[in-house]
Amino acid sequence: MADYKAPLRDMRFVLNEVFEVSRLWATLPELSEAVDAETVEAILEEAGKVTSRSVAPLSRAADEEGCHWNDTVVTTPQGFVKAYQAYAEGGWVGVGGNPEFGGMGMPKAVSAQVEEMVNSSSLAFGLYPMLTSGACVSINTHASEELKATYLPNLYAGIWAGSMCLTEAHAGTDLGIIRTKAEPQTDGTYKITGTKIFITGGEHDLTENIIHLVLAKLPDAPAGPKGISLFLVPKFFVNSDGSLGERNAVSCGSIEHKMGIQASATCVMNFDQAEGYLIGEPNKGLAAMFTMMNYERLGVGIQGLASGERSYQNAIEYARDRLQSRAPTGAQSKDTIADPIIVHPDVRRMLLTMKALNEGGRAFSTYVALQLDAAKYSEDADVRQRADGLVALLTPVAKAFLTDMGLDITILGQQVFGGHGYIREWGQEQLVRDVRITQIYEGTNGIQALDLLGRKIVGSEGAHYRLFSDEVRAFIELSGPSLGEFTKPLAAALTTLDELTDWILDRARSNPNEIGAASVEYLHAFGYTAYAYMWAMSAKAALGKDEEDFYAGKLGTARFYFARMLPRIQSLAASVKAGSESLYLLQASQF
Repeated sequence: MADYKAPLRDMRFVLNEVFEVSRLWATLPELSEAVDAETVEAILEEAGKVTSRSVAPLSRAADEEGCHWNDTVVTTPQGFVKAYQAYAEGGWVGVGGNPEFGGMGMPKAVSAQVEEMVNSSSLAFGLYPMLTSGACVSINTHASEELKATYLPNLYAGIWAGSMCLTEAHAGTDLGIIRTKAEPQTDGTYKITGTKIFITGGEHDLTENIIHLVLAKLPDAPAGPKGISLFLVPKFFVNSDGSLGERNAVSCGSIEHKMGIQASATCVMNFDQAEGYLIGEPNKGLAAMFTMMNYERLGVGIQGLASGERSYQNAIEYARDRLQSRAPTGAQSKDTIADPIIVHPDVRRMLLTMKALNEGGRAFSTYVALQLDAAKYSEDADVRQRADGLVALLTPVAKAFLTDMGLDITILGQQVFGGHGYIREWGQEQLVRDVRITQIYEGTNGIQALDLLGRKIVGSEGAHYRLFSDEVRAFIELSGPSLGEFTKPLAAALTTLDELTDWILDRARSNPNEIGAASVEYLHAFGYTAYAYMWAMSAKAALGKDEEDFYAGKLGTARFYFARMLPRIQSLAASVKAGSESLYLLQASQF
């Protein structure tokens, strides 16, 4: 596997040239005082160093070794403890955390770049700080001041870790039917009893304490999702002086044996009347958890992007070195027995597809992160409302499209290697195995598509969609003729998506099956159109600078995207408009 190199040049381009983040942050008082160009540059540089030097070299060996479980104790692969300490000491766990409790206070647009780097280095490793950061978001937003002061400083510092305990053996997506119980005690605490499965980082040896956020039901809770509450349950109790006390009644019953992310501990967690503390209001736990979920779902999308970036770096190095056959136009490297495979059209198709999707995805994930920042930090109520609407619309697209493309990209990277891509020592097959989970957890991609189309588009009668569509139209109208080669196909794609949206809104009124039948293809059509918007903005930032290889590469990749990838929306639109009828031609017994 090629050495990982953080794509800092492209991150700077996206932040500073495509989105001009400094201008945006200057309008947000809380950020204007905390963030400047020099700080962001230092963060990117240092994060690139720690991920490429401390984490990335462990990836393959950690995959081979995996985690170990012995009588409730989980041990991570060799080198993980030291690497995690280095990562935590740099402040990276709390890069987006509340400064009042020791976090760096960086906007999501910056922490998103750090997330990409650590997950490119090792997706399994990156899951541990990711879950901690997510838990911190919920605690900071919904917990009491006492709980914040007790738990956030050590969580941000990486001294303690966090986990998110939702899923049960019988309750995955349908959390309303969970059975974990919370019994109120006279001292204001609760006794939590139940078993959770698929808990990432539920137990490990990286930190001295693990803070679990657990969904459970109170005795008098209403049925369904309206009866779920959220509780903080520490592995070890915390004494009044901040030191650790006795062990709580929570333990790891086993770890899962998985297809990928072998170095990430995926645990069965048993709560046997464990002491917990209510976060937020009773029966409002799902809302409190979803505060974290919006960040986590974007984070999972970034995992797809990160895996694709690592696969591309491996593939491009191999394609430049691997000699095989001659170019169709004749020998290009006359001093060698064959040409590097990068001369072959099909290899170029694969590499350009990978590059276009990675760079488009990096811009898109940053764009969604900027909406999260505006929703959180803006003092203008209208700006916050619009950003909230875009976050609601775009989060399922970010989670699902980035991870669907992440799998596609890692498979293409494996294909570039030919037979060597199927061999473990080259690293490409690990990336395929690792990234596969990203399409499943934090809500399967089918559920994300239903959320996009059912709740966010049909549920708002198209209002959320129009926020995005109107913005893209405005960009097209304000762009000059020099950008026409990009804005004209973008406008045509947006018209297709507009018409498709209206068609579904109309059909869904009389046939509820149309939403589920159309949702996945619709999300992909949306994703390709959103990437076209990103590429048009990127081309605008690169135009006039193409004397430099970097900008020339940007424009060439943008042209490839519009010529060879954006047309995919036509077949997706045709599939959607075929309707739901063909899905119900067979009886269940005929499958």
